[in-house]
Amino acid sequence: SQPRARDRETIRAPLSIPARALGMSSSSAAASVPGATPADALRRNRIISSKLYFDVPGSKAPVVYSTAYDIAFLGIEKMHPFDSSKWGRICRFLTKEGHLEKTRVVEPLEASKEDLLVVHTEAYLNSLRSSFRVAAIVEVPPLTLMPNWLVQQRLLYPFRKQVGGSILSAKLALERGWAINVGGGFHHCSAEEGGGFCAYADISLSIQFAFVRLDISRVMIIDLDAHQGNGHEKDFANDGRVYILDMYNAGIYPFDHAAKRYIDQKVELVSGTETDDYLDQLDKALKVAQTRFQPQLIIYNAGTDILDGDPLGNLKISPEGVVIRDEKVFRFAKDQNIPLVMMTSGGYMKSSARVIADSITNLSQKNLVQLGSQPD
Repeated sequence: SQPRARDRETIRAPLSIPARALGMSSSSAAASVPGATPADALRRNRIISSKLYFDVPGSKAPVVYSTAYDIAFLGIEKMHPFDSSKWGRICRFLTKEGHLEKTRVVEPLEASKEDLLVVHTEAYLNSLRSSFRVAAIVEVPPLTLMPNWLVQQRLLYPFRKQVGGSILSAKLALERGWAINVGGGFHHCSAEEGGGFCAYADISLSIQFAFVRLDISRVMIIDLDAHQGNGHEKDFANDGRVYILDMYNAGIYPFDHAAKRYIDQKVELVSGTETDDYLDQLDKALKVAQTRFQPQLIIYNAGTDILDGDPLGNLKISPEGVVIRDEKVFRFAKDQNIPLVMMTSGGYMKSSARVIADSITNLSQKNLVQLGSQPD
């Protein structure tokens, strides 16, 4: 596919959000950079004052997870095909099989409202106070009947912890060369709209934090979830600092044709695509991406809903194919010495956790990640 129509030599300003939407009561905040609007300055100040970045000792692996990621909600969570205990099961596989010690896992902080306002509008965050609205976003109608304090505690709090994990993982990747958030990848959520089980835009937030705190200006998103990543595509529609490679099944949700205009490199698959064809198309796509854009950070959205049998992805990729896919992306980054963050994103079968754990184990065996301890 052709690059989206915008000047790649021009570094454009980040997503512009009105000061009122950001919750700004006055324009007293001085701009930290020339030409910045009061809203830009407020966003920057929020990022600088955030507690989500903290120092992680070398005795920890850059693998981010909290038991708070997992969702248990009176059994209601089982009404959506997503395995809401997937994240914990991945870590248990890795620790029980001796690949990763529990003490080496990094626990993130919960993203606060001020953190979320870096990307989200005040109006959108306020809308999550409606259980009806949250039920629509996560596609579980019975949530409508639940008091919102319970929805916040049992569902949105785990999501906010995962957002904190995605943001911290970018910092760890710049320090260590790679990081894995055993969660996150909520790629259907944008600044003003959630959907598809995605309530917060963790990919956009992670990148905006990295621009300010990590002093980088070029990020590549490699989105290999089975679904189009329409959330981050809308958020970075006019931001030339972000290059998006999205390889997805064009015959399934979200059918967001407006967002497709903002994909730099789209690979549209058909339902039933099998492993060899999939991996061949990925090889070709990565070669093209390497010639088009030189990022300082890669965000890898590694959804496992491409697996054969997944009820929503409608592709036919074998477990071994997923392991090979992840290895290809990590090698793509390592060969160019580009830090990479992996997020686990979608995957709607119980087998997904096993496949992800096997893939991380393979990455360790191939020396593409190091799960052992490092000296402080």
